[in-house]
Amino acid sequence: MTIVQLEYLLAVADYGSFSVASEHCFVTQPSLSTQIKNLEEELGVILLDRSEKPMALTEAGRVVVEKARNAVSEFYKVAESIKEMRNEVKGSLRLAVIPTIAPYLLHRFIPDFIRRYPEVNLEIKEMFTRDIVTALKHDAVDIAVLAGGFTDPKEIREEVLFDDEFYLYASQKHRLYGQSAVTVGDIDVSHLLLLADGHCLRTQVLDLCNSRNQKTYNMAFESGSLETIMRIVDTSDTITIIPAMAAAMVADSHRDQLRPFVDGEAFRHISLAVSRTFFKRKIYEALKQSILDNLPEGEKRFINNIEK
Repeated sequence: MTIVQLEYLLAVADYGSFSVASEHCFVTQPSLSTQIKNLEEELGVILLDRSEKPMALTEAGRVVVEKARNAVSEFYKVAESIKEMRNEVKGSLRLAVIPTIAPYLLHRFIPDFIRRYPEVNLEIKEMFTRDIVTALKHDAVDIAVLAGGFTDPKEIREEVLFDDEFYLYASQKHRLYGQSAVTVGDIDVSHLLLLADGHCLRTQVLDLCNSRNQKTYNMAFESGSLETIMRIVDTSDTITIIPAMAAAMVADSHRDQLRPFVDGEAFRHISLAVSRTFFKRKIYEALKQSILDNLPEGEKRFINNIEK
């Protein structure tokens, strides 16, 4: 039995397919299949029900996979623990970021992080929160940048880095366009455009407006892009709600369409999240500091300008 065999088994268990697992393991499908077959022969049990689509674990497979996750994690902790002891920031970092943060934050700190820590091999994935949670549990990613409050604290640890205020983005044709500031109570959800299901920002906005059962704008439109939604708002009599990190990148020609919420009543927490078994503390602290050091000083000035 080898670590490689256990890793291949975990990949098939996570992806439900030999072909997909082989792609993620950077190995040919026949090689991966052979290694798992050899593992089954050594253990004397069938681990995978190959008749199922997607492939399913047998009862024995579930037992082995549970043990294998711990074994593989502990195996890689050996070298990482030595790096920690030597106070070194090196090794691999698999970073996941949700889509409503990635376009507005990554470019601010990634160049600095790479420059400071050239011996860290950085892999970045843009993922929905629900997929990030699964990936953290399965040790498929190390750290995630997400909107806080959507994970299970029994399994995932979160640390809030900063708060990201919400702004109303209104069409020039909408009645709220003329107001200097708005309250949550001013929001007419029948004119509110939202991100598609799966985005936690959509859930946050719905919770903010307490409108899960209310009718939204009478147009069948869903998008995974805030930029697309804002362009629809520009050409209709609708509104949307965007975070400050997105508002800071709105073109000067459209700044007049932004309105703050009074008394900072609408915001989201931006957090770093790791699994309960996470151990790369030096890399974690390095990433955290790099993000905080590169938050735009102009963000507060931007908020002040909007309020004027």
